[in-house]
Amino acid sequence: MAAAAAAKTDAAAGEEAPKAKGGKKKLLLILIPVLLIGLGAGLWFSGILPGLLGMNPPPVEQAAEGEEAAEPAPPPRSPPAFVELPEMIANLNAPGRRPVFVRLRAKLEISKAEDAAAVTEAMPRLVDLFQTYLREVRPEELRGSAGTHRLREELMARASLAATPARITDVLFMEMLVQ
Repeated sequence: MAAAAAAKTDAAAGEEAPKAKGGKKKLLLILIPVLLIGLGAGLWFSGILPGLLGMNPPPVEQAAEGEEAAEPAPPPRSPPAFVELPEMIANLNAPGRRPVFVRLRAKLEISKAEDAAAVTEAMPRLVDLFQTYLREVRPEELRGSAGTHRLREELMARASLAATPARITDVLFMEMLVQ
């Protein structure tokens, strides 16, 4: 029996030795990629690796003390132009017998002043599209800033369609009254 017990302890000792050796291999298999990734990240964020790969932009040359740096001037932007819409009054899609009206005064912001003539020519179509949309809106859809923002987005989309060559950048509400 002593021989059987000795054989069991030898077998147990033989099993433990490979487990310990396999644990070191696993540790190395995990540790080496983590160290390589950490080293690569450190080189990347320090700017060394992009320089080695040729990804750095050329350095900006500093002007001498007596010279002024010649920066290219940005192209001149034309100021936006505004086209006023006529005052609109429309009844909203309200349930019940009592009608609910909205009175709206707005201006369209266009990107170029030259497009003002195109927007003015498209004014009857703009008013028609706006009136048609306003008649389908329910009063609760206009409540709060989210309702006003949604109305602005919808009117901008319709204005862009109606005044196609001109670029409408915003619809500015001068007055909006829901009664």
